[in-house]
Amino acid sequence: MAERTVFQSITRNHVLCLGPLATVREAAGVMTRANCGSVLVMEPPDILLGIVTERDLMTRVLAKGLDPERTTMREVMTAKPICVPPEMVVSDAVVIMIERGFRHLPILGPGSKILGVFSVRDALPREIGAALSQTEFHEQVNDALG
Repeated sequence: MAERTVFQSITRNHVLCLGPLATVREAAGVMTRANCGSVLVMEPPDILLGIVTERDLMTRVLAKGLDPERTTMREVMTAKPICVPPEMVVSDAVVIMIERGFRHLPILGPGSKILGVFSVRDALPREIGAALSQTEFHEQVNDALG
């Protein structure tokens, strides 16, 4: 059986987006209502500037004591996030996430159109296991090469 692609595996096709001047409080409200762990920061008409995740809200806002009413998305977003094509297989996407330490990847289609956001929650356990094996192999090769 062929491995699923990131686009095939996403559980929701809608994408949450806010502008760079939206507040962190707005982002938290949007994510809570949609039960979603990330919001893309977009500039009209369709320019991806960054991404803000639940973890970002915790580590970049709450842990630093910033005011959610006054802190903007631009201040806490991960700028220029790594994006993946819709045909990327899930285990390859999970490897990127493990190696780079994040849990969300925007899916970029033809013409730089945002098709969705792949979350680590969208991966099946077998694909996570395959990605972990691949990551361990990469580490062993790197150790052997010095």
